[in-house]
Amino acid sequence: MRSIGYITIGFTLLSLYSLAQPEKKAIRQGNREYNNKEFLESEISYRQALEKNPSSFKGNFNLADALYKQDKFEEANTLFDGLSSVNLTDNEKAKVYHNLGNTLLKQQKIKEGIEVYKKSLKLNPTDRETKYNLSEALRMLKQQQQQQNQDNKDNKDNKQNKDQKDQNKKDDQKKDQNKDQQKDQDKQNQNQKDKQQQKQKISPEDARRMLEAIQNNEKLVQQKVKDQKAKAAKVKVEKNCNSE
Repeated sequence: MRSIGYITIGFTLLSLYSLAQPEKKAIRQGNREYNNKEFLESEISYRQALEKNPSSFKGNFNLADALYKQDKFEEANTLFDGLSSVNLTDNEKAKVYHNLGNTLLKQQKIKEGIEVYKKSLKLNPTDRETKYNLSEALRMLKQQQQQQNQDNKDNKDNKQNKDQKDQNKKDDQKKDQNKDQQKDQDKQNQNQKDKQQQKQKISPEDARRMLEAIQNNEKLVQQKVKDQKAKAAKVKVEKNCNSE
């Protein structure tokens, strides 16, 4: 019975070994292509390895790296995030968090990347690259916040300027309206004045009559003066100092 058991175990190990060989071969091929910066070819090789063993940590991890190098950040993010929940050693999980942080930063998810870097450093506090990336992420976050504050200030200033321009425009429109009203009023006043002047104007007929009346009045006055002189001449008595 023992010999049968050993034979069964031997066949099992041999089967596992035979399955592992194509997987490892594909991963090694992918690594060579990755190092030669042939990232699309390495992606294909890693996917071939995962066809042999879908749960392969190296296959999934390296595939995510190859996707990252091709700017396929969402796909890489999904793979790294999935690996972070797998039962791994602290060192392996620290690497996963490190690369996940890089992927998040590429997607401008800076706050999330910072939290992931912190998780990586808890698992491997001596990793200098993670420390550096964390400091860069913090700097980027500060810069982003400053830019947002500046944008908010600019938007506020622009709104105030726009409101002031709108108010100035309204004031100008009101001034123009007042000017137009004043012009209308002046025109109306001038029209009334012209009408009054027209009423006050003497017609030619009236002027002739007035002139005749004045001339007749002068004649009457002259006649009266003559009559008074004539009357005075008739009643005048000259005294003589030589009278008896």
